[in-house]
Amino acid sequence: MTRIATPASIDTAPEAARPLLQAVNRQIGSVPNLFRMVANSPAALEGYLGMSGALAKGRLPAPTRERIALAVAQINACGYCLAAHSYLGSHVAKLSDAEIAANREGRSHDAQADAAVRFAARVATQRGHVSDADVAAVRAAGYDDGQIVEIVQHVALNTWTNYINEVARTVIDFPEAQPLAA
Repeated sequence: MTRIATPASIDTAPEAARPLLQAVNRQIGSVPNLFRMVANSPAALEGYLGMSGALAKGRLPAPTRERIALAVAQINACGYCLAAHSYLGSHVAKLSDAEIAANREGRSHDAQADAAVRFAARVATQRGHVSDADVAAVRAAGYDDGQIVEIVQHVALNTWTNYINEVARTVIDFPEAQPLAA
């Protein structure tokens, strides 16, 4: 059961959050529980949407962003985000089931994306305290300083959504992600 209320609709959310939720609805055709729950703080919702929107304009391709989200959600054991990003990875980014499983293990079958996902996983597990070799490996795969900054920002944003969903115990409104094979 959820520990932080999830407004049942846009109309029951705090007034200042309603235009933001309406924009989410226009963009994706629904308002998932995460957004409505975060709407309890219009400032937090605005910050989340602002960072998400800014990063969507970055140089990392959408499939790589989903791969990072999957790796970070697995590391942080966030059931909501694993479900959401497995669904988005499959239906929006067009990642295969095998690729989604690899991403959840902190890797990728795509050589360039593999470096980004592995680096993101190191950032998450090491809480930013990565080695020179970690940075050199992501650079050797062709990522420049700007892209490295974006990878770290994606780790931070996804860690926040993982944490808020776990704190709130947000009800999962996506098909649940299957456990990884042992």
